[in-house]
Amino acid sequence: MNRLIRAGLMFGNLFHVHSPALVERYNRALHHLTGKRTALTDFYIDLSGYSPEVGDELDDPLYLNHKGVNRQFILLSVEQRTAPLLSVKFSTSKTILQKFIAENEAALFALTAKDAVAGELVNSVYDVSQPKRLFDIRRITIDADTTGGTVKDAAKLAEMVDRFRDSESGWYDDVLIAEMIGLAGKTGDVVRNPVKLKVMSFEQRNFWTAHFGGLYVFQDVEHPAVIAPAGKDGLDDLPLKHVYDATQRNQIAHFFQLNGLTQTILEARGIKSAAILRQKMDFILIDAVAGQEGVELTGLTRADLRRLARQHADHLPPEFHTLGQLVNWAENGGAFPNIDSADPVYFYTLRAADTSDAPLVNMLLAQLAPKDIRQLFICHKDLFYTTYAGWPDAKRAYVTDFLEREYQVDKAGVRDAHVWSCARSSGATPAAQRQKTAPRSGPHRGCRAVGRRDVEEIGYGRTCPPDSYRVHRPVGDLCLPVALFPRCPQGQAAPRMARGAAGPVAGRLYG
Repeated sequence: MNRLIRAGLMFGNLFHVHSPALVERYNRALHHLTGKRTALTDFYIDLSGYSPEVGDELDDPLYLNHKGVNRQFILLSVEQRTAPLLSVKFSTSKTILQKFIAENEAALFALTAKDAVAGELVNSVYDVSQPKRLFDIRRITIDADTTGGTVKDAAKLAEMVDRFRDSESGWYDDVLIAEMIGLAGKTGDVVRNPVKLKVMSFEQRNFWTAHFGGLYVFQDVEHPAVIAPAGKDGLDDLPLKHVYDATQRNQIAHFFQLNGLTQTILEARGIKSAAILRQKMDFILIDAVAGQEGVELTGLTRADLRRLARQHADHLPPEFHTLGQLVNWAENGGAFPNIDSADPVYFYTLRAADTSDAPLVNMLLAQLAPKDIRQLFICHKDLFYTTYAGWPDAKRAYVTDFLEREYQVDKAGVRDAHVWSCARSSGATPAAQRQKTAPRSGPHRGCRAVGRRDVEEIGYGRTCPPDSYRVHRPVGDLCLPVALFPRCPQGQAAPRMARGAAGPVAGRLYG
């Protein structure tokens, strides 16, 4: 892991606590929340104020997250908003903390100038020893104040000021005036400079949790389900009917389709899909040849990668060859490959659709397609670090060098190009309300719907046999191939796509 740390790919961008004033404020907040203190005088903290060094000192990696629920936090500066969140137990925690800081930035800036702000992400569940308790977590409310209670005192002082102004005998109430003066000494002038933190609550319906081997819970969708990649053992009493593990690829693909949660990389607008698919081929190639005798992965060029692919072609997994066929189709007009959910490459060809759950879906896709090391690092860092530890040293060196060279220099650009574009909006249109008709202008204006997946017939493509027609799916002003059927006799309706709950056709992507 030292290689990742040196490259800034692990524990990067943490907030440095080194001045005596900051250390003392941290200790006051830590004692306020947990009753503990640290003897360290120089350490780093994450978005929530958690420090790996303090965790080691206290021999408690969950000292701010007891039992993995109701995470507590310590804010010494608004600069913590750019720090990562370590030891994540719920995928929603980082977003909640970042939104809280953004909405209260001015107040937090003023409060942290003299004290630390300590708080908690509160819900009604204090123990998740049983999986079904996860479904009792519905709303997260933030409870926060300084260690000296400045926010509470400011609210009390504001109430006193209102009472003083509204009362005709306010000027004669010596006790009230004395109390106001005493509180003003702690809070400052709350009339001119109000000190108030917004009361914020967040719905938590769709989320990932590290508990029980890692679960993806989708409740707020049209067809709810739980995805348990590590297995379904012990999950029999969940309140949702559908629970799938990583072996049930077809059911997961069907779940994605029914809820409109994914799109193919070829469908995504504004990206170079062929280049992204080719990069995935490189990652799969490196995974296949890393650790083999005589294979050197340092300083590889595009020509070196092609040479490795030729030399080890017989030992490369099917994902590599199928992605090669997709790239050939996208770049050279080659034959379109037949891919369904049973194909190992299926989830490598998907990305999250434009929904509010895009980050969660991309996180799940990263786990279902783990050889794509860039997506794994961006979308599921905890799994990336766990997987990284088991790789051969040659692959660890290659991955570190690649991420440092290709990702660190332009994080936003890489995220936009490869995973996050079309996935940032929190108010996306629900899948059920999306456009269900084919475009009526442009080169595909003759499309007509033939089934629930909105597949479209557009005539005979240049890759279609003369006795067949290709069915397409509309994407803006484009129609992408979905399936190839024998030509229907003139006047008969085009066939519908099969949509069973099981079998490869239910998860059909291409061909």
